[in-house]
Amino acid sequence: MLAVVTIIAVSCARLFSKSNSKPLAIESWANMGVDEFQAFIADPAVQLLDVRTQEEFDEGHIAGATLVDVNDSTFVDKAMAVLDPQREVAVYCRSGRRSARAANLLVAKGLKVTNLDGGVMAWQDAGKVLVK
Repeated sequence: MLAVVTIIAVSCARLFSKSNSKPLAIESWANMGVDEFQAFIADPAVQLLDVRTQEEFDEGHIAGATLVDVNDSTFVDKAMAVLDPQREVAVYCRSGRRSARAANLLVAKGLKVTNLDGGVMAWQDAGKVLVK
């Protein structure tokens, strides 16, 4: 009986030490509401990325935004070509879904990303201005 208890204890210790030997690096991005996002992008060090289509962008976008369509199969390459990986990135789309996908892709490339919660729809609902 003592041998069985010892084997179980050693096995558990090995599992515990193996699972803790390499901590999980869970990369993530932040969501911000409209007012907080507006203050965040006022910092000239923050890069503003619109990930909608050209047509949506032309209908109105947040001033200072660079357009890279997340639905383009070369999104990551195009985004990495225009973004400075040393600077924070603020992303948005129409409702927040595509920009969340873009945020995941950019975080996987090592960028620090913040997403506009609710996208342009929330921006407009809050009475904020879009430019054409």
